[in-house]
Amino acid sequence: METIDVAFAVLGVAALLAGILPRLLERRPLSMPLAFLGLGMLIYLLPTGLPVPDPLTYKDLATHLTELCVIVALMGAGLKIDRPLSWARWSSTWRLLAVAMPLCIAAVALLGWWWAGLVPASALLLASALAPTDPVLASDVQVGEPNADEDAEDEVRFALTSEAGLNDGLAFPFVYAAIAIAGAGLAPGDWLVRWITLDVLYKVGVGLIGGLVIGWLLGKLFFRAPSELRLARHAEGFLALAATFLAYGLVEVAGGYGFLAVFVAARAIRAAERNHKYHAVLHDFAEQVERLLTVLMLLLLGGAVISGLLAALTWPAALVGLALVFLVRPLVGWLALRGAPGRPAEHLVIAAFGIRGIGSFYYLAYATTKADFPQTELIWATVALVVIVSVVVHGVAATPVMRMLDASGKRTATASPPEPSPAVAA
Repeated sequence: METIDVAFAVLGVAALLAGILPRLLERRPLSMPLAFLGLGMLIYLLPTGLPVPDPLTYKDLATHLTELCVIVALMGAGLKIDRPLSWARWSSTWRLLAVAMPLCIAAVALLGWWWAGLVPASALLLASALAPTDPVLASDVQVGEPNADEDAEDEVRFALTSEAGLNDGLAFPFVYAAIAIAGAGLAPGDWLVRWITLDVLYKVGVGLIGGLVIGWLLGKLFFRAPSELRLARHAEGFLALAATFLAYGLVEVAGGYGFLAVFVAARAIRAAERNHKYHAVLHDFAEQVERLLTVLMLLLLGGAVISGLLAALTWPAALVGLALVFLVRPLVGWLALRGAPGRPAEHLVIAAFGIRGIGSFYYLAYATTKADFPQTELIWATVALVVIVSVVVHGVAATPVMRMLDASGKRTATASPPEPSPAVAA
């Protein structure tokens, strides 16, 4: 029995289940990520001969697989948000990004250093990797496919989708700060100015502007080009990948944050012809690719856990991870949303469902290829624990909680009366 044949069989079964399980689990307190995490563990408990999926051994492969999964998810997230961009209507998003995320990073870094015994660079890397709300594993609490009604999205699903779309890029400066400290030391004189000018201002600026320009140009090509070149007429969903790779690749070549560019490009494409049915075609294709990649990543995560990924975990580090899921994120999220649109129950759900996932693995894999971090095995084990706990807890709770929230009263859909969307809105 050849190992490659076993791998093909496993992937075939997994792909088939990826098409069946969403329908079977739709109304049940069990998510697809949880099912495939368990399947991955089961497969690697059997004598299949499959190679050990160790991210510490295969750092580059882990980086690029997680990178691909996240950017496809970001394109899908950007396309499916119906609400036009404005300061008031995106109030929950700005609060989660500007208040909740930095506070989460500060709290976890402090706990990692003080309680888990990590050196400052490693503590900051742990906190930065765990900062983003994941766009990959959070589908159960995100908005649905593109809709013509700008006010159809409730505040919970909108806030979690838009947060996941933006904070995967905006957490990157903190990862670069950890890399800088690992290489130059804690003294800010050796890295702070370069970090502010390059890793914050330049890279964020290039990500935003590059994503906007690329999305605007693609929107013109999709919806405004002469009829023979107007790609929306042909309804080819694979062009979602073209948009994803163009935005990500060109902005990364220019030295900006590609994650941020992909989401911004998706919003600009959506703004080009907001209610065109082609958005649903693009979104559906991106979602299908994302689902297949997610299945692969969860199978590998299950195999890594069975193969000893959690072996380096210590009780203090485990408690830091659990504190993030059950205390830090819910508390700072709730505080950040004080005064935001929505009912208190909605704020609580938004704060509690800060799902951690594939993006955390990407940041960790990327950083460890750029610098040497002490206690890398412990950081990987802690991040893996947090993702597993998030998959289990949020996967079980998402369906009943969202059902109860929807049934408890009128959902909050908008922050204010509809405003004219700006030219760059998406």
